[in-house]
Amino acid sequence: MKTVLLVEDEPNTSEIYFTQLKKEGYKVIVANSVTMALEKIKNDYPDLLILDLNLNKNVPGPKDGLDILKALRQEAKTKNMKVIVASNYNEREYPQLSELGQLGVLKFFLKVETMPEEITNYIKEILK
Repeated sequence: MKTVLLVEDEPNTSEIYFTQLKKEGYKVIVANSVTMALEKIKNDYPDLLILDLNLNKNVPGPKDGLDILKALRQEAKTKNMKVIVASNYNEREYPQLSELGQLGVLKFFLKVETMPEEITNYIKEILK
């Protein structure tokens, strides 16, 4: 069974994606902060990371999904981890989106325009 780490701080969104991924047969681990995500990556080493960029600003420590990506790419064990980004940011609001390709992100999904099933279908293709 493939493992997916979902990094999402919005509980309703997290539940929707969690339910969809479980229905498709994936083991799903959820993290709602950068610190929690990095800990789960270290302990569970998922097959795929679904990453939100805008994370809970009320949690101490790094606040941004880009912090997770940069940390992953610096470690030999995780530098090739499969990552997709699902966020509500667009390039006007968040110019750093242009960095995603350089950080090895396979695909960017704008959550407000993408059904969870579309993301799950993409995941099925890359985790065959």
